[in-house]
Amino acid sequence: MGLFSFLSQEVAIDLGTANTNIIANDKLVVDEPSIVAIDRNSGKLIAIGEKARQMHGRTHENIRVIRPLRDGVIADFNAAELMIRGMIKMINTGPKFFSPSLKMVVGIPCGSTEVEIRAVRDSSEHAGGRDVYLIYEPMAAAIGIGLDVEAPEGCMVVDIGGGTTEIAVIALGGIVCNRSIRVAGDGFTADIQSYMRHQHNIKIGEKTAEDIKIAVGAALPDIEDPPADFIVRGPNLMTSLPIEIPVSYQEIAYCLDKSLTKIEASILQVLEQTPPELYADIVNRGVFLAGGGALLRGLDKRLTDKINIPFRVSEDPLHAVVRGTGVALKNVEKYPFLMR
Repeated sequence: MGLFSFLSQEVAIDLGTANTNIIANDKLVVDEPSIVAIDRNSGKLIAIGEKARQMHGRTHENIRVIRPLRDGVIADFNAAELMIRGMIKMINTGPKFFSPSLKMVVGIPCGSTEVEIRAVRDSSEHAGGRDVYLIYEPMAAAIGIGLDVEAPEGCMVVDIGGGTTEIAVIALGGIVCNRSIRVAGDGFTADIQSYMRHQHNIKIGEKTAEDIKIAVGAALPDIEDPPADFIVRGPNLMTSLPIEIPVSYQEIAYCLDKSLTKIEASILQVLEQTPPELYADIVNRGVFLAGGGALLRGLDKRLTDKINIPFRVSEDPLHAVVRGTGVALKNVEKYPFLMR
C-alpha cells in the first residue's frame, strides 16, 4: 500500500443545498457555498463556491449562476458534477499527471427517493469516485456530534440544513423513525424576502436575505444578548428610489414563525412514532440540533419550551454532518448502515 497510497484518495463529502464540506486526511479541506458559475455558450466552469456566490444576482446574460442542489437533492445533474469535480480539484495538490482513484462517503437526506439517491451516486462516480458509499445525513450528524449510534439507547437528531430539515431517532446503528421536510434555511431566506417586500415595500435579493438571517435571525421575539438592528438598503417597490430600513431580530422572529411551527409539528410527529423505551432515552438525553439552522438565536429554547424535552445545539453544528461522514469513511467495514 505504501507506494501506491498516494494513487488512491479518501474523501468524505457533505453535499449540502447551501454549503458543501469535504474532509480529506482528517482535515476539513473544503467549506464552500454549493454554487457554480457556468459560461452559457461553452458550458465551461467559470467559478465555484464563494467566488460564484459573489456573482449571484450580478451576472450578465453569458454567465449562469446555478445552485445544483434544491431541497437537498440534485436539481441540475451537469452542474452538480462540475461542482463536485471542481471541489475535489481544490484538494488535489499533488502531481497533475494522474488523477487519484477516489473512495468517497457522501451524505444524503433520509427522505431521498431511489432516483435521487441514484443521481448523487452517478454524479459522484462521474466526478472520479471509484468506491462510493452513501450515508443518511441524520446518522452522519449523530456520529459527528459524538453520539454512540450503535448503542442500544435512543438518540434524536434534528439537522436543519439549507434545503431540508432531517429529524431522526437512531438506535443500534439504524434509523428507527424519521422525517425529512423541505422547510429549512432556504425557506427562511424566502420568508425574509417576502416579509421585506410586503412589510417594508423593499425588494431584496437572496444574498441580502441570507445576510439578514445571519445578522439578526432569531426564533424568539425576546432573547438574551440581542443583536443590533441590521440596515437594509434597496429600491422602494413603488417608486424605485433607494431606501434604508433597520431590521430588528423581533421582526425576523415574527416572519420565521410559520416555518418554525412546521418544524415543531414534524418533530412531534417523529416523537409520536417513537417506541416508548426509546422515547424515555430521548427525554433523558435531550434532542441534538445540527446544521446551519441550529444557529438561529433562541431556537433551542423555543423548542425546549414547546416540546418539554431539552434541546441542545451541538458544537460547530455546521460541520456535524461532514465530521460524521469523515468518521464513517474510516470505519467503512465496521458500519453496516453505509449504502453502496
